[in-house]
Amino acid sequence: MKSEFVLAFNEVVEDRQLSREVILEALESALVSAYRRAVNASNAQLVEAKVNMDNGEVEIYAEKEVVEDVQDERTEVLLSEARKVDADAELGDMVVVETTPENFGRVAAQTARQVIQQRIREAEREIQLEYFEKQVGEIVSGIVQAVTPRYATIGLDKKAEGQMLRKDMIPRERLRVHDRIRCLIYEVKESNRGPQIYLSRAHRNFLRRLLENEVPEIYHGVVEIRSIAREPGQRAKVAVSATQQGIDPVGACVGVRGVRIQAIVRELSDEKIDVIEWSNDSAAFIAKAISPARVVGVYLSENEEEGKTATVVVPEDQLSLAIGRDGQNARLAAKLTGWRIDIKSQVEAAGDSLEKLREDATYAEMAEREAEAMEKVAIMLEKKAEGRPLPPEDYDFMSKFINRVEKRVEEKRRAEDLEEKRRREEALATVPELTFEIDILDVDLKEHILFILQEGGIETLGDLVLQMRLDPDRILALNGIGPKSFEEIQELTDALRVIPGEAPVEEVPAEAVAAEEPVAVPELAEELAEPEGAEAEEAAEVEEVPEVIAEPEEAAVVEAAAPEEPVSVTEAEEEEKEEEDDFDKLFSYDASKYGYFEAEKPRFEEDEDDELKPSKKKKRKKQRPSPDDIDQWDEW
Repeated sequence: MKSEFVLAFNEVVEDRQLSREVILEALESALVSAYRRAVNASNAQLVEAKVNMDNGEVEIYAEKEVVEDVQDERTEVLLSEARKVDADAELGDMVVVETTPENFGRVAAQTARQVIQQRIREAEREIQLEYFEKQVGEIVSGIVQAVTPRYATIGLDKKAEGQMLRKDMIPRERLRVHDRIRCLIYEVKESNRGPQIYLSRAHRNFLRRLLENEVPEIYHGVVEIRSIAREPGQRAKVAVSATQQGIDPVGACVGVRGVRIQAIVRELSDEKIDVIEWSNDSAAFIAKAISPARVVGVYLSENEEEGKTATVVVPEDQLSLAIGRDGQNARLAAKLTGWRIDIKSQVEAAGDSLEKLREDATYAEMAEREAEAMEKVAIMLEKKAEGRPLPPEDYDFMSKFINRVEKRVEEKRRAEDLEEKRRREEALATVPELTFEIDILDVDLKEHILFILQEGGIETLGDLVLQMRLDPDRILALNGIGPKSFEEIQELTDALRVIPGEAPVEEVPAEAVAAEEPVAVPELAEELAEPEGAEAEEAAEVEEVPEVIAEPEEAAVVEAAAPEEPVSVTEAEEEEKEEEDDFDKLFSYDASKYGYFEAEKPRFEEDEDDELKPSKKKKRKKQRPSPDDIDQWDEW
């Protein structure tokens, strides 16, 4: 037969919905606290409690010092008693022995009650927090326990309580105590008073979860919810699409005779729900999102200043329906599609198109072609302003006119976008790729300039170079960038340039050098090949074939004589090679300098007279001999 202790222990386990280990640990901790309080033991002393689950007996073990004569029973024990527990115990050792006080069960029951309750509450809070953190984003069912002007308290599983703030309630929905409702857990916080669980029935994900519960196709992934726009208690729009062919996503959500959608409408206190088929075509998707209004045309515009804007043209009798009460329909359509929607009637749109053709010079060519149509539209607008009705044919003509003008506007914007894209690609081609891997704070500029650039959205050196190529005024407009700082940035970015399409420098053939650069006269090459005496010594000092700077008459002689006999161009090839090396150095990559190309500065050497001169030796000009000298050589 089970003891009363065991029965009470099992009852607590079932009532609190906690594990036996948690309750037993809380009980032992409470017994230790009760012992310390009963005997006034120190917190530094090791005390343990053990509970016999068969008969409910409690035993307390405490660490004591082995002594010959006990002065304090709380901390000391005789050697004979200690050796009953540990046969090797000696004087001065610390031994854990049983020290259960008399009638401790009754004392423990009274003093440990609050401790046990506190530990059980802490264990419950930990379990609640762990359980409901996994339920965030899911629908739970609860019972209304209290309703105040600020929030409602909902009783949940695990004996937890959730709060539904006034903003999370459906407007005009009345909650009564003891009503069972469903709501969404959207946030769980830990606090000293236990987990704070926040519930909502106005969240758009609440509608998403209801659709998943009511529509099996959504739950299994055959139909996908693309976006949801909702104003709780009034109207909601849901965009759905099918992941398999042959499936009607709207029909699956509505159900036979609207059974599925009506169940959700009742749950949301008669909130109207529009189910729309999602489309890749933004214009078609926006036209469906404006439903139930009929749309004549949708014209898209996308730029940095205004963002994504869609102009929707509707018949005049559909204008109020498209806008909705207090702009609700247009507002929900904008949230659903992500576009800024501007709704116009046909008459208003026709007036705007007519004004564009008349006032905008960029549409002069189109205005000439549409001159006749412009006159007709102007007459129609005058009739409408006078309050006279227009036949359906006039509205059709007006719609076609609006479509032609707006399509022309779209083509112009598309051309501008393409031009902007082309400019960006061309500028990007001149920026070294490695500069995009360098953080802007690592650039060799003043620190305050780098921080200003980073705050302006420039993250890497490549971004800075690209922005300077596209629009340097934007950098100059940053607060803190003055003319001097701008010049420093410009000098840095100008040096970082890759010439698009630049082919590697190739060696120039000797024949091309001979044909392009004027050299010594061919007729005299043989005569000067083996100079004697002082002339030989002077020729030995010449390292390179000099360029002949001839007078106009002498240049004519050179050009006339060049085709007769090829000239030795070994020295000319060496000179060309030196020029190629200098050109390669000019565009060489220095890995230690941000990964861009930088021109190498000319090097100078010190002469014997401490004068600076270029390292390349000065060329000596070989003078052409005069006719008198040639006559003398013939006599020799």
